[in-house]
Amino acid sequence: MRHAFIFDVFGTCVDWRTSVAREVARHVPGVDALAFATAWRGEYDPAMERIRTGGRGYVDLDVLHLENLERTATKFGVTLSDPKALNRAWERLDPWEDVVPGLEALRKDALIAPCSNGSIAMMARLARYARFPWDCILGAGVARDYKPKPEVYLASVAALRLEPKDVCMVAAHNSDLAAARALGLKTAFVPRPREHGEGQTTDLAPSEAWDWVAKDFDDLAVQVAR
Repeated sequence: MRHAFIFDVFGTCVDWRTSVAREVARHVPGVDALAFATAWRGEYDPAMERIRTGGRGYVDLDVLHLENLERTATKFGVTLSDPKALNRAWERLDPWEDVVPGLEALRKDALIAPCSNGSIAMMARLARYARFPWDCILGAGVARDYKPKPEVYLASVAALRLEPKDVCMVAAHNSDLAAARALGLKTAFVPRPREHGEGQTTDLAPSEAWDWVAKDFDDLAVQVAR
């Protein structure tokens, strides 16, 4: 196949917030599970930024998540009996309802793969849990760096032996698409207004005239097929 779609995963393909909160409630009873999940996720970008800027060598997101979990637990004043078990919450994230059928429809005529900051191991296990029909696993684990560094998108394109113009980045985050477009990739925006819960104010609408703007993955597949 001479075309491909690569996907952001956290937020775009899966509902990380309520999925992680479910696991937090199971492992840390009595804590505000949604607040804990949100705070844990809040450590995500600063941890990656130290690697992006050269302050630390590359380590997989699994390691960063575990370190961030310990930091979050300290902030909440709780003791974790099995932090490694709770850390596996990121391998058990529920997909948005349109994702699996939309991926299957897109896959009929193109290669599909995640372009996520998640590790290869994490993305593989998440795919089995959520039944994502990826053709391969791409992203940070291949590039040994984190989005939005150009290397992550370009390594994914190169792994597929395609040109940037033949690969479309799909994301619910305008910043992700802007980074991909700057490198010559096509772009598709699919909003996820429930990613951050009630009152979300970010990424509710496209910030640019992306190649495709769709209400969900099913709609994207229909538009692409026209």
